[in-house]
Amino acid sequence: MAAYLAPGLCSRSHDGRPQAGVESVRFLSSRKTIGEERLLWSRDIRFARLLKFHISGARELELESGMVVIAPASELTDTRAAEIAATVHSPAYGLVTLDPTLPEGSRYLSAMSAAVLQSGLADRIGMAQSGQVVQTKTLDYFFNMRNVHQIALQPIIDLAHGKLYEYECLFRPHMPMLPQSISAIVQAAIDTDRSIELDRFIVKLILARTGEIEADRRARREPPLRFAINFTPASLLDPTFEAKAFATMVAEAGLRPHQITLECTEQQAVSDVGPLIRQVKAMRRLGFGFAVDDAGAGYASFSLIASLKPTIIKIDRDIAYGIARDDAKQALVEAFVSFGRRIGARLLAEGIERRADLATLKSLGVDLGQGYLIGRPAIEPAQPRAFKSLQPGGGRRVGRAPSRQRIAAAD
Repeated sequence: MAAYLAPGLCSRSHDGRPQAGVESVRFLSSRKTIGEERLLWSRDIRFARLLKFHISGARELELESGMVVIAPASELTDTRAAEIAATVHSPAYGLVTLDPTLPEGSRYLSAMSAAVLQSGLADRIGMAQSGQVVQTKTLDYFFNMRNVHQIALQPIIDLAHGKLYEYECLFRPHMPMLPQSISAIVQAAIDTDRSIELDRFIVKLILARTGEIEADRRARREPPLRFAINFTPASLLDPTFEAKAFATMVAEAGLRPHQITLECTEQQAVSDVGPLIRQVKAMRRLGFGFAVDDAGAGYASFSLIASLKPTIIKIDRDIAYGIARDDAKQALVEAFVSFGRRIGARLLAEGIERRADLATLKSLGVDLGQGYLIGRPAIEPAQPRAFKSLQPGGGRRVGRAPSRQRIAAAD
């Protein structure tokens, strides 16, 4: 039987002793329940544990502000919950039915939010009665799972000859019953004013991992690699990531500034760009690369990008996908290419999944490429696919989803 990890008790080795260096965790059954499910949230952990003990097929998730119990609706009834609550001085709780029409991650989050509000404790635990209840709990859980998250590496190639340029470090959260997408975590951090805390956490883990990779390569006398790391604008302005301080962090990990490209996400608006421009200039002087991520999809304007003077402009994946058949997208990329050349920035197209799109992007003057066609994210740094196979007619197209595969197959 597989196991889920959640904050709680220490994990132990086969001889019963706590494992060194392992975060406190609780093992949860991953058994799938067939049929309707219900979710109960209570701040009273003793009550929630007692409930789980008496409910067949129940599983629990302990958070800093309470505990969640999930069980088949036939077992976790209003009557049964009330009976057990009465034995422990009737603590407040919320009990809701999960919506089976929602995606799994959204289903649990929506139910947990509704249960917290239903319990009537939202105000007393210092949380606004909104989606921030869920976001705060999600982030608390995320930080507690520090030892099970993973770093995936996706290759970026030079489209002129297909050689590896660098790897983007993609953070892969592992949070049973909650969303596995890092974009959802980033948005939750932004909405709850915890984006700096999030970036400190992620960057520390990424530098540790990339430092391990480089140490291994040095031992085998292999050339160093380059890595791209994502930041929010607010984090770049935090003292933790002041240029010299960050350079020290990078050096302590066994890396050099010229091996690192800082990717600034556009998920967050910037009210005063002056300090950000000065910080980027300071980073560039020390040898760091700088990329504006998802250009064309967020807050950054051409004037802001020009002010930041990035080394790389990343074209949003929605622009790259299907560009071979879309004149409007081609015109937009042409404008980006011309703009990039004027300010000394290279263009990188992400989300490349079809050979026809890659050929079009290359013909338009895009310098770098990234996507499933070129190479999927992997825990160990893998080489991109052979460049010959990426040319039109070089083999089967690679899509993200079955619907896209069918579209590509029809080309």
